[in-house]
Amino acid sequence: MIPEEKAQEEKAPKEKIEEKITLRPVQDADDGFLLSVYTSTRTDELSLVPWSPEQKDAFVRMQFTAQKEHYAARYPAASHDIIILEGTASPVGRLYLDRGAEVFHILDITILPQHRKAGTGSFLLRQIMAEAGECGKPVTIYVESFNPALGLFERLGFQKDREEGLHFLMKWSPDAPS
Repeated sequence: MIPEEKAQEEKAPKEKIEEKITLRPVQDADDGFLLSVYTSTRTDELSLVPWSPEQKDAFVRMQFTAQKEHYAARYPAASHDIIILEGTASPVGRLYLDRGAEVFHILDITILPQHRKAGTGSFLLRQIMAEAGECGKPVTIYVESFNPALGLFERLGFQKDREEGLHFLMKWSPDAPS
């Protein structure tokens, strides 16, 4: 296989996945799915505490509810969408985005673990960056300092704007050199 063919073959899956990704607004019936998405982000952390499964479940439900109420109160105009990947039996993640007057702030983007590293998150982030860039606005997101997705944001051109406890405020600017 010549190098050009190999490069095209390697790119093909990413191009295909981009055609299969759609978003739809969150509905009340999505709460169970959204809880499972949130739980997937806390699994590693909860494996370190000596709590019973019931205690872990109660904690995750409490934190999920608190986050949901906080986002709704603080960012009432934000879009909250379910990420759909054509050909899957169920949704694969969620995107919560506030398109503010000065900045596009990603409250949350989470892909379920079994669907990660397939290009879905990268595609959605590039879409957000392109939309924000057309408006001349930066994109921000808080990322935990130990989150493996930190590398993805850095590869896409996000930079650490500031540190707040265990979180970095990552920022992409449309005028930053690529």
